[in-house]
Amino acid sequence: MAQGFDSTGFATPGSAKAKADALTASPRLFDNRLLDKLSRVHWSVPLAVYVPVICILGYVGFSVMTANLMLGAIATGYVVWTLSEYFGHRYLFHWEFPGRLGARLHFLIHGVHHVHPNDPLRLVMPILLSGPLMLAAFGVGRLIFPEPFLYGVLAGFLAGYLSYDMTHYYIHHAEPKTRLGMTVRRLHMLHHFRDATKGFGVSVPWLDYVFATAYRAERRG
Repeated sequence: MAQGFDSTGFATPGSAKAKADALTASPRLFDNRLLDKLSRVHWSVPLAVYVPVICILGYVGFSVMTANLMLGAIATGYVVWTLSEYFGHRYLFHWEFPGRLGARLHFLIHGVHHVHPNDPLRLVMPILLSGPLMLAAFGVGRLIFPEPFLYGVLAGFLAGYLSYDMTHYYIHHAEPKTRLGMTVRRLHMLHHFRDATKGFGVSVPWLDYVFATAYRAERRG
């Protein structure tokens, strides 16, 4: 466990420097050097990988469908992503699997981020993780949506995923100046440092109000 933090990832008494170092640390997760290297990724990598895919899907979709139908498909894909982001974060990322192996799995999936939330190389999904998830989304999408409508759905889904990854990196490593940016950052910091059972919508914080997991202002006497 990182110095200055307990098993839940919350700060314990210690020097400010020790806490800051723990927050930004990038611990080794795997004994295998290649696997450990693949667990880290620069924030720009998802953009380099998935923006061309979105462009190709958009080009093909607009070529074979009307603009209105394609825009509807993109909107559908984005809505599917927002629900995936919220419920994935709430139930998959924060599920405490039983046993030592379960604890290890939980730490690899999301626990490490709560212990070292400012690790600059583990704030966006590595392709090692996002790639299989996107392939799974494609497989499920083929079962639900007909082609070519599926192209727009996938484009919207990928765009939503990128908005999540970029928002997540931004609120950890930037200083927002707008009211919206400061609000999104504040809500995510509350998730990290006050109550991890609330605030699951990173790029879609309004879903926490829909599903009753939003932070409420504390009343003062």
